Amino acid sequence: MNKNYLFVIVGPTGIGKTGLSIRLAKHFETEIISSDSRQFYKELKIGTAAPTPDELNEIPHHLIGNISIFDYYNVHKFEMDCLQILEGLFAKNGFAFLVGGSGLYVDAVCNGIDDIPDVLPEIREQVLQRWEKEGIDSLRFDLKKLDPEHYSRIDLKNPKRIIRAVEVCLSTGKPFSAFHNHIHLKRPFEIVKIGLNTDRQELYEKINRRVDLMMDQGLLDEAKQFYPYKKLNGLKTVGYKELFDFFDGKHNLDTAIELIKRNSRRYAKRQITWFSRDKNIHWFDVKDFERIKNFISEQLSFNSL
Repeated sequence: MNKNYLFVIVGPTGIGKTGLSIRLAKHFETEIISSDSRQFYKELKIGTAAPTPDELNEIPHHLIGNISIFDYYNVHKFEMDCLQILEGLFAKNGFAFLVGGSGLYVDAVCNGIDDIPDVLPEIREQVLQRWEKEGIDSLRFDLKKLDPEHYSRIDLKNPKRIIRAVEVCLSTGKPFSAFHNHIHLKRPFEIVKIGLNTDRQELYEKINRRVDLMMDQGLLDEAKQFYPYKKLNGLKTVGYKELFDFFDGKHNLDTAIELIKRNSRRYAKRQITWFSRDKNIHWFDVKDFERIKNFISEQLSFNSL
């Protein structure tokens, strides 16, 4: 019986995942599912570096611009959506591409994710207000009391993860870690992971140029449009929060742009650290399209044996 294959393409922000994956999908005549958690939001196009209309016309994409910043969406819902889409894609040609740099969302599809309860809306608002007024240190203190086990493992520099853990603790009355069973599901398809890398300095220069391009494309106006909704979870991300601080008078525009570049580079570094822990990733230089294409062909050839 023939196997179905999911080729997972990961790598840091700005490295060129979109362009490479489109070339691959065109060559192999299949489709792309995005695992970029910033590109789910249909209102945010420039600051998330979402594929352009021309790029979307080149090859079918899924889970890009599929929800609103006013909608509630989480990694569990993403997992369910992705698996449903994969059923249809596998029925057509037996393989597909999952592309993005959001490690948690990639893991959800590859390994499954613990079923964490939804948070009460009033609790979410309460936690977000505390973050706005008291800063992340206050929520770190709460998490250490509510769930010392999770506190010892979490990235304490990631506000989104800390906020999520605290709101689950408060909403359920249980430690966040109680919902982590560390499950590892065996999917009914083969998973092949491809990691993209390049020279670190070259990557940082690409990130800097991309931020300049975003500003030229109208990122300032896009951020201004959504400034009234800056407390929404989808807007607490690099590229928007720095401009919101500019609107608040915390720094000038030049400083905001430099902070976007700096924070994007830092985000890329964290992504590299995350993916480097996965020993199942096959690494390639992003410029080596032919080697990547041949590697995928080799994997698919096993399917016909």
